[in-house]
Amino acid sequence: MSFLGIDVGTGGTRALVIDEGGRVIASATEEHQAFASPQIGWAEQDPRDWWRACGIAVHKALAQGRLRGDQISCVGLSGQMHGAVLLDEQARVVRPALIWCDVRTEKQSRDLTAQIGAARLIQLTCNPALTNFTLTKCLWVRENEPANWSKVRSLMLPKDYVRFELTGERATDVADASGTLLLDVAHRRWSKEILGLVEMDESLLPTLYESPEICGRVSAAGAAATGLQSGTPVVAGAGDQAAGAIGMGVVSPGTVSATIGTSGVVLAATDAPALDPGGRLHTFCHAVPGRWMVMGVTQAAGLSLRWFRDRFGAAINGSSSGSNSDAYDRLTAEAAQAPPGSDGLLWAPYLMGERTPYLDPTARGVLVGFTASHTRAHVIRAILEGVAFSLRDTFTIFQEIEVPVKTIRLGGGGARSPLWRQIQADVYGQQVETVEAEEGAAYGAAILAGVGAKAWPSVDAACGAVVRVAGSTTPNSADSLVMDKAYAVYRRIYPAMKAILN
Repeated sequence: MSFLGIDVGTGGTRALVIDEGGRVIASATEEHQAFASPQIGWAEQDPRDWWRACGIAVHKALAQGRLRGDQISCVGLSGQMHGAVLLDEQARVVRPALIWCDVRTEKQSRDLTAQIGAARLIQLTCNPALTNFTLTKCLWVRENEPANWSKVRSLMLPKDYVRFELTGERATDVADASGTLLLDVAHRRWSKEILGLVEMDESLLPTLYESPEICGRVSAAGAAATGLQSGTPVVAGAGDQAAGAIGMGVVSPGTVSATIGTSGVVLAATDAPALDPGGRLHTFCHAVPGRWMVMGVTQAAGLSLRWFRDRFGAAINGSSSGSNSDAYDRLTAEAAQAPPGSDGLLWAPYLMGERTPYLDPTARGVLVGFTASHTRAHVIRAILEGVAFSLRDTFTIFQEIEVPVKTIRLGGGGARSPLWRQIQADVYGQQVETVEAEEGAAYGAAILAGVGAKAWPSVDAACGAVVRVAGSTTPNSADSLVMDKAYAVYRRIYPAMKAILN
């Protein structure tokens, strides 16, 4: 049996095939068009481009693995969370999707909090009103584009639009739906109270499923577009963070992931909803039925390094050739020339506002502490350290609300760089692990597909069978002391930045 995971990311869609041993048979990615940002803080993508990329990626993966469509036993989906895909009565896209990093909805977030009350919102949905969440994006469209809103008959999340094109089914999973602010997270159902308060009809929303449940089958049109066999079962899947956690084996309390992609996420599995009274963390349903997850988010984690690469280049000694991965390798090699602590240079990665711990879409990035002796290497290392400091903020809150942290597993770009792994171990003051198949959310989606196909009896059993630790990095005690002192100074940057800009 072979299982296909499809991850609809921000930069591209990835298709990955695994076998019953969890071995990756084939994988392929097709890039998306760059997201549009017509104004500061806006981020939009055309959902139809995700479907185009999906078809190409799946075809490529099947060809790479020399697989026929009928050799795929089940399909799982994952994708970027929080996006608002709006369809009309004929299932046509009404307007470009407002995606996860779009933060134009500050007014709607404030108004919603004032209308319902911060404490009541957390009681109903386990989360505060944030600019990133889907509901606030819908409210923005309703208030600012009433003609468009009047056409809307269906609301979907990004991966679920791809599912709709693949199967014809309007479906989602409780993990991804947790990021809409429309879900009663504690009871894993749409919140009738919230829908009533914002005057939205539940008929707009897709049917809810647990992540490993089969929710549809590949249609004839979906088969023609992807090369899959018509009738192939498709499971609900999960948003990228929950699916990524599955792929790293973060399924039981005590195991925590720290993932650095475009954004950065620290995520812990819990047996019950773990609430932060201040709303600084997100409490979502996990992709494991009957479990939840709590996580903190840095908006611009890997994006900080990409921003530096795109604006100032990755060249060392004038060389700028090679792939994007080569570019990041050159940047981290250059950063290694600077000492731990970057000789006092600090980076606060608030390029797209910030979620944890500040819930502030107006936060701005800061590079502070320059002297004449600082070099490019210091700046790059300060960026790597600053992103790790921002993730440490979540670990600090975990300690406050007594979420156990026994094992930390790294994912994303931050797990591929030996230097960034060491920096994270030193900043967190704890050994960190990497897993063998560090394939991200697509791998988790494929595991969920395997559970749906009954290759494994449960998500726990699947992870126990296929997720294996590849290596670990131990913190350097002396460097950890340096990081502790730098982190204490880092924590003073945000209030100083707000005082200057306000």
